[in-house]
Amino acid sequence: MAARPLPPEIAASLESLIRLQHAARGFSFRSRQPVRSLLAGRRASRIRGRGLSFEELRAYRPGDDVRLMDWRATARTGRPQTRVFTEERDRPMLLVVDLSPAMFFGTARVVKSVTAAEAVALAAWRCLRGGDRVGGVLFGAEGIEELRPARSRAAVMRLLETVVRRGAALPDTPPAPAGSALLNEALERAEALAKHDVLVLMVFDLLSADATTGTIAARIARHNDVVAIPVSDPLERALPPAPWHGVATDGGRLAVLDPRASGLGAAVPAGFAQRTETLRHASQRHEIPALPLGTEEDTAAQLRRLLGQALSPRLS
Repeated sequence: MAARPLPPEIAASLESLIRLQHAARGFSFRSRQPVRSLLAGRRASRIRGRGLSFEELRAYRPGDDVRLMDWRATARTGRPQTRVFTEERDRPMLLVVDLSPAMFFGTARVVKSVTAAEAVALAAWRCLRGGDRVGGVLFGAEGIEELRPARSRAAVMRLLETVVRRGAALPDTPPAPAGSALLNEALERAEALAKHDVLVLMVFDLLSADATTGTIAARIARHNDVVAIPVSDPLERALPPAPWHGVATDGGRLAVLDPRASGLGAAVPAGFAQRTETLRHASQRHEIPALPLGTEEDTAAQLRRLLGQALSPRLS
């Protein structure tokens, strides 16, 4: 007897992630960002577009860009010479994806692991549309899995199938405290794969990051582009007003929550704000843009807003 499919709020299905290929438009992680995009501006200008490779030196033609004139060749030949460049066709994307037990949490539209899966699918489909290779480093209770970047629909499907399989296992995975060890190890794996000019997207639980996370990400960013995509839930950002009671776990202990007695109403948002501020400082220091996503809103709509573009049939 086949297992019953899990509700879409707690586990993304492969079909739902495939459908997102039609929503993977109206945003880009590359250069030439709109002014209001979080990837625009002085710091984010480090996000590279496709590079240019020298192809040939030829005689100047009317309409050629005079900035590409080769004055030495012009003086040597006695005729105007210009350099011709072609756009590099390969800008791989590597997705570092947190599917640890801490991601199986949510009080709004979906749990955090579903928001992460949707972000991965949207980025992968967008990458494939651009003709680039896509791969991933996924980590969680089952360990770390590497999918080397490849340029094909089959590669995207392998990535999504892995995300779905690991996400579907989360409801049966014992809870565990959010920790930075696996995230940092996954980033080190990504560092070994991303040699040069790779776009590395980190989709992770903000609670999993520590100072070492920023150090590793900064090393990767020396020769690549890195974008941090922390995923959070509204309850992590602010508790609802009292009176209410709840039960919480850190992976090993259970506690009954009463915000009136414990002061949690102020402590929880303060703790989240502190982690957010730490991420912001690290992002500025290492020039790594951050695109925070929440579980309460459609993921594609969030990416379009954060990246500064509205959906239009003319946008690819």
